[in-house]
Amino acid sequence: MARIRVNGVDLHVEERGRGAPILGIHGTPSSAALWADAAERLAERGRCLTYDRRGFVRSAGAEADAATSLDDHVADAAALLDQADATPAAVVGRSTGGLIALELARRHPEAVSALVLLEPALFTTDAAARAWAAEARDRIAATAAEHPDRAAEAVFRVMLGDEAWTGLPADVRGAFAAANGGVLAELAGDGLDLSARPRRYEAGELEAVRAPTLVVVAESSPEPLHRAAGWIVDRIPGARRSDVAGGHLIDPADPAVLAFLDAHAA
Repeated sequence: MARIRVNGVDLHVEERGRGAPILGIHGTPSSAALWADAAERLAERGRCLTYDRRGFVRSAGAEADAATSLDDHVADAAALLDQADATPAAVVGRSTGGLIALELARRHPEAVSALVLLEPALFTTDAAARAWAAEARDRIAATAAEHPDRAAEAVFRVMLGDEAWTGLPADVRGAFAAANGGVLAELAGDGLDLSARPRRYEAGELEAVRAPTLVVVAESSPEPLHRAAGWIVDRIPGARRSDVAGGHLIDPADPAVLAFLDAHAA
């Protein structure tokens, strides 16, 4: 474990294994702690780096931003890879982390050797998805304004249903709840799925992504995530889709992911 300072923020970074770099980017709410088991398996295939994104859990500090944007997270990921001498890396991102990974690959193609998107949180692909996400954000923001200590819980309950939250083990719920600060900052920022002004891709932008790409979708996840996956696959040249059992918290070391990394990681 290490602290790496990027763009004025100290990030908590965990490193496992040796070989070709693999970067894991967690979702919202979450942290690298919830990737620990998957990171061990990813480390069997290379040098696996996972980290708490700015504002989240062990990367939250006195200097944490009141508002965090997609630009901030992409810049942090690029700087982390550079400082860790870990380029190009196979990048695996889940949910909001998938959106960050996607934008990282678009802006910094030289830094990404392969791209795995586990239900990337992109809800601006069609009018129905935009309306669904806007209503969800309003409900999350209302709860967070009244109960900031329940911001992370609100994301789960609103986006995935009450059972998704209550079905988690108590220690896992506690780990997610520790990410309340990061959730609040993203609600106040730009470009993210929780932002009032989420990222919208124009024609040709995703076609510029050149890394081999796998988009993974879970059978039980909300329909907007399925449509987003198809929309992305249709636009990134050569991208593939894999459907797996279960819900939104897809295993970053799912067999489909490991097989893809075996074939494409540098």
